[in-house]
Amino acid sequence: MTRLIVWRHGNTDWNAGSRVQGQTDIPLNDRGRDQADAAAELLVRLAPAAIVASDLSRAFDTATALATRTGLTIRPDQRLRERYFGEWQGLTMAEISTSRPDEHARWTAGADVVGGGVETLDDLGKRVSDALQDASRLGGTVVVATHGGAARQGIGHLLGWRREEMRTLRGLANCHWAELNHDESRGWKLTSYNAGVFA
Repeated sequence: MTRLIVWRHGNTDWNAGSRVQGQTDIPLNDRGRDQADAAAELLVRLAPAAIVASDLSRAFDTATALATRTGLTIRPDQRLRERYFGEWQGLTMAEISTSRPDEHARWTAGADVVGGGVETLDDLGKRVSDALQDASRLGGTVVVATHGGAARQGIGHLLGWRREEMRTLRGLANCHWAELNHDESRGWKLTSYNAGVFA
């Protein structure tokens, strides 16, 4: 049986300031590094066989906290990056709702195509799901460090959920994770969601 642990990165200053990060490479802050260390202390007990991470520093450095405890080498994968938010990146949602109200309304409604250069949910789900499938082929327990929106859409796409069903999942909290298991007879199953150290 293959097990995937899909792990969201720790806190950043843009998370704290409610700014849309998208694919802007914002580093972990002190709180985020502490979260990564605390989470890694739990994840190391799962005896991971491999670690794969988004190449954006907030995810890669989160994965590094686990890599230092396991001796594993992190495999970077650009497909695990967060949703590309185009002209929204660096803005708060309050700023977007004021300056780009039509796009914000489409985003709030869960539309696939938002505008403003924002990546579609379908494209996001496909690329992250492909990365998760490839990571699972490494075998055993594989920890995948990624981002909040990427995790939700990638997991939903992997499980074959409709977009409306994916919207029922609350986003992963910083440095929390989901667990998926796969076997040949039953395929992929979501066994836990938003697990982690509550700090």
